[in-house]
Amino acid sequence: MQLLLAAYGLLLACASTASATALTYKLAPSEKACFFTWVEQKGAKVAFYFAVQSGGSFDVDYAVTGPNEKIIMDGTKERQGDFVFTAQETGEFRFCFDNEMSTFADKFVDFEIAVENEARAQLPSKKGTSPEQTSALEESIFKLSGQLSTINRNQKYFRTRENRNFSTVRSTERRIFNFSVIEGLMMVTMAGLQVFIVRFFFQGARKGYV
Repeated sequence: MQLLLAAYGLLLACASTASATALTYKLAPSEKACFFTWVEQKGAKVAFYFAVQSGGSFDVDYAVTGPNEKIIMDGTKERQGDFVFTAQETGEFRFCFDNEMSTFADKFVDFEIAVENEARAQLPSKKGTSPEQTSALEESIFKLSGQLSTINRNQKYFRTRENRNFSTVRSTERRIFNFSVIEGLMMVTMAGLQVFIVRFFFQGARKGYV
């Protein structure tokens, strides 16, 4: 029981050392949107994830800028990205998405910004617990945390694939419907044209016979 309480306390300590923001943003045509996070400690790990869920060709321009207006990373026409970098200085970091390439398509962008300090929480020791047991439990908890993070990223990846495939299906259905309508109109037009030609020949034949 004491080990369970200690493990729960370690999980709370781990959660307190990280801050994250997960959002879905609708990016209008020709819009540039920026989001900000504050890094308090030098050497902190900053994780940045984004994925275009719908709109246009599922691509967007992005840029990450540091406190001194130094561009840390950028990209053009990217569908998704998953990055982790070390903050070399404290201050405000800016994460921008640019949809200036699109003139009519809105784009929905899922993104997450997480700041995690490198300091590792220590499991509090309890009476009657050996250091080996404490260390083994601590390692198991951190492995579990890493596995949960992997599962979370896989869920985001599959969600993005699902949205893109669903958009492709809707686009295919729309094209099939449009093709069917055009084909029907062409058939009606050809039938009317054939009737008109046949009537024209018969009327001409009657006049020649008279």
